[in-house]
Amino acid sequence: MDETLVELSEYIGVKLESSLLDVSHAYGELTITVKRDDIVDVVQFLKDDSQCQFVNIIDVCGVDYPSRIERFEVVYHFLSPKQNVRIRVKLSTDEKTPVQSICEVFPGADWFEREAYDMYGILFVNHPDLRRLLTDYGFEGYPLRKDFPLTGFVEVRYSEEHKRVVYEPVKLAQEFRNFDYLSPWEGAEYVLPGDEKATN
Repeated sequence: MDETLVELSEYIGVKLESSLLDVSHAYGELTITVKRDDIVDVVQFLKDDSQCQFVNIIDVCGVDYPSRIERFEVVYHFLSPKQNVRIRVKLSTDEKTPVQSICEVFPGADWFEREAYDMYGILFVNHPDLRRLLTDYGFEGYPLRKDFPLTGFVEVRYSEEHKRVVYEPVKLAQEFRNFDYLSPWEGAEYVLPGDEKATN
């Protein structure tokens, strides 16, 4: 393992001890899990501390684990050009508990947090403009949640009759089907020519 990464993880472990829940290394990256309410202080430290200098925000995203009590993880990725090291910062939340926005520390987190809100329904407090980013304003649900239906709730199309975009309930031409991937003809109940020996 990279010596710089080990030293940095030990340093961060000492400095942020009261805010950390877990520290781990994988694939040449450091991952820390922090208390939800401490996220702004943690990223401020990671950015300003002379030993860290994680001044580049790479990404903020959500992950859905429906079986957990706090089903969402918010995952932040930062880069320290000085140390030439990446760090992943994680925290957990549920559908109703908001997470502090880090826009005051990293203004570039603005659209990342909006996307996490739009796709997962993760709430960020003190965000300058928390509204949907990729879906329509009247869109129902959160498309990247594991319990969101595969078909969605409505379909969108342009109506020549109304001369505008219209929303209609989803209508499936047929039910979802189970496919038999062992045979080129799905659902064959008979022995295919040439497969006689395969059953013996």
